[in-house]
Amino acid sequence: MRIAVVGSGYVGLVAGACFADMGHEVILVDNDQQKLAALRSGQVPIHERFLPELLQRHRGKKLQFSDNLHEAARASTAIFVAVGTPPTNSGDADLSYVESVAREISGGIDGYKIVVEKSTVPVYTSEWVRKIILRNGAQADSFDVASNPEFLREGTAVTDFLFPDRIVVGADSDRCAAVLQEIYAPLSDGSYYKRADAIPGPDRAQIPPPVIVTSTKSAELIKHASNAFLAMKISFINAVASMCESVGANVQQVCQGIGTDSRIGPRFLNPGIGYGGSCFPKDLMAFRSVAREVGYDFRLLDEVMRINEEQRQRFLRKVRNALWTLRGKRLGVLGLAFKGGTDDIRESPAILLVQSLVQEGCVVAAYDPAAMERAREVLRSNVEFVGSPYEAAAGADALLILTEWEEFATLDLPQINRKLRYPIVIDGRNLYNPEMMAAHGFTYYSVGRAPALPEGLPTGDSRGNQKI
Repeated sequence: MRIAVVGSGYVGLVAGACFADMGHEVILVDNDQQKLAALRSGQVPIHERFLPELLQRHRGKKLQFSDNLHEAARASTAIFVAVGTPPTNSGDADLSYVESVAREISGGIDGYKIVVEKSTVPVYTSEWVRKIILRNGAQADSFDVASNPEFLREGTAVTDFLFPDRIVVGADSDRCAAVLQEIYAPLSDGSYYKRADAIPGPDRAQIPPPVIVTSTKSAELIKHASNAFLAMKISFINAVASMCESVGANVQQVCQGIGTDSRIGPRFLNPGIGYGGSCFPKDLMAFRSVAREVGYDFRLLDEVMRINEEQRQRFLRKVRNALWTLRGKRLGVLGLAFKGGTDDIRESPAILLVQSLVQEGCVVAAYDPAAMERAREVLRSNVEFVGSPYEAAAGADALLILTEWEEFATLDLPQINRKLRYPIVIDGRNLYNPEMMAAHGFTYYSVGRAPALPEGLPTGDSRGNQKI
């Protein structure tokens, strides 16, 4: 099938490459000439596993790049809209890019086509897209508007697309639903997975994935509700971690105890410094705004966001407790991306923490395997970007772990100890066992667990805070 994907950001670029790998003819549309030139020359603008291979495999063949949306729409049966929906000052989703695309698509409808929301949008967006296209001259029976939400995690977006937990098809006519089901047939009938050149799947992938057909409004709500629930799960376990610290319990033992319940599950029960990225913060605010518009006070979402903000403040207090004063301290920081496996720093709790530490007079030596180039654009004064975790630790008063990159969990601990001015590690991602860190001579702080101190150091006050 011929498919147009509008927008070459995280969602659009991954969707275009994966649709091409499924066998479709794809035109990826963007109005950013510099980005298009880079893609045509083989450059990959984001850090995403397997994406370089797919672009190399299909670029100039099944995957073309264009700045002409009108022509791309005319040449395609399905037009997937994957443009940005950033938050406004009030927290609503800014749908101006979606509206602009809808206006331009209308001129390219010369036969039956489906216009598919791939961006995360509020409920009722499909109705507005349909109105815009009709107002700009398209015939009512010449198109349908559908919702096909994405559930991609940055760092694993390609495998999430090709090995999904489910495929949600939101359509209000059988004809529209049939087109979308045909697009995803290589996944739903299992034929893609039989190919020798198929992207390798993750463990425990459900093959083939289930296809869930819903109304368009239900599909729009599914996306926002999914992200809100996952954010709630993260905030919940962070709140539990705070209680664990207060009473002397171990949050990892608590996570194991509740995560083995099949009704709850272990995923997203990872205490840390809070969620971030381009989806959760934005989608929670947009979902709350939708609820308010329809007359429901969704106060649970307010609390989820409050806990997330408080988690960063708790971590800052942990750093102060470990070092007493912050002005003039040199800190090594491991991790700047909002999560491991990506170079995305949007709403990254690591970036926000570094900015707060700099404001308090710290000098920061930071390392991230992928995100330093992007971080340089927002972190300037009193931040030194270094080439390895060991350079970050060199001469530092403490080492902070802020992103859960795999390489940060396998550090040469004796070397880190020698490099640090004081052997203090403050782990915002719980990558290490406290007893092991103490055995290696570290004063070790983590989230939801008691501090671990080498033998001979004072145990601190009643809450385990070391006094320096």
